[in-house]
Amino acid sequence: MPRQLGELEDAVMTRVWQWNRPVTVREVLEDLQQERSIAYTTVMTVMDNLHQKGWVRREVDGRAYRYTAVSTRAAYSAALMNEAWSRSDNPAAALVAFFGMMSAEQREALRDAMRIVVPALPEDAVPPGGEVADEAVGAAGEGVDEAAEAADGAEPEAGR
Repeated sequence: MPRQLGELEDAVMTRVWQWNRPVTVREVLEDLQQERSIAYTTVMTVMDNLHQKGWVRREVDGRAYRYTAVSTRAAYSAALMNEAWSRSDNPAAALVAFFGMMSAEQREALRDAMRIVVPALPEDAVPPGGEVADEAVGAAGEGVDEAAEAADGAEPEAGR
């Protein structure tokens, strides 16, 4: 499981992911300098660290390296969500609380993703609008806040 990127690592990787092509330290530096004062050697060190950690691969191009992302931002985000969910003492309550925090647009995107992953999912299996969180909460028999509290205060299983 990848650990969460630090602030500067995330700023660098955001550019590598957005540009979706091999990039040099200089290109990343020039873009970062539009937001903050930062040295070439700092960006070079961060990109080298990202290479050492397996986030980017690099190829020599003349006297410089060109860096390319090893995976997508979506894969990184999914791994972080999976890690957070799997660490919960009560994953069902954590999911209910998460669904309750989602906007209508996010719930629609989730429904679309579910139909891709489970193609045989009938159209009416995932209700329209904001009903996903409401039905999940109703099925759990608790409100979103109570579900989140239950996830936080759940008793550990025996042997833990």
